[in-house]
Amino acid sequence: MIIERTYNIPLRKEWLKTPRYKRAKKAIIAVKEFLSKHMHQEDQSKIKLGEHINLEVWENGIKNPPHHIKVNVKKLEDGTVYAELFGYELKVPGEEEKKKEKKEKKEAKTEKKEKEAEKKVEEKKEEKAESNEEKKEAEEKKPEVNAEKEEAKEKKEAESKEEKITEKTEEKVEESD
Repeated sequence: MIIERTYNIPLRKEWLKTPRYKRAKKAIIAVKEFLSKHMHQEDQSKIKLGEHINLEVWENGIKNPPHHIKVNVKKLEDGTVYAELFGYELKVPGEEEKKKEKKEKKEAKTEKKEKEAEKKVEEKKEEKAESNEEKKEAEEKKPEVNAEKEEAKEKKEAESKEEKITEKTEEKVEESD
């Protein structure tokens, strides 16, 4: 079970107890102590503070930390507590891996779809190329067929001319006889 809460942590009472040159350090310790008390985690090594909390505490230097800060806190099942400044995204290592896995799965799906689309495009191009080759072959065959037809026509015309010539010669021969 994951517990999520938002706290406004008072820091002034804690850092006023220390000398000026240690106040920001004491403020960070106070944040961890507050979270260990309220999130029921005795082991402070399992309390992880976010980058923005640290920046907020140290923003005005070591001598002048803020009087209080507002934080979002998440406690995981294993007892680890993660805290981040209010208004910033709380980064939990396990969740990032899950998000990355989801992104990778989505990317893999999109890559598969792209590859399938590319294959379809290539197949269409191949089909067009094949049909173009068939058309070219048909066009090449057409002139051959046309040439054959023309040759046949020429032969028939030549034969018919020869027949006419032979008929005329026969007629002339008959007339001359």
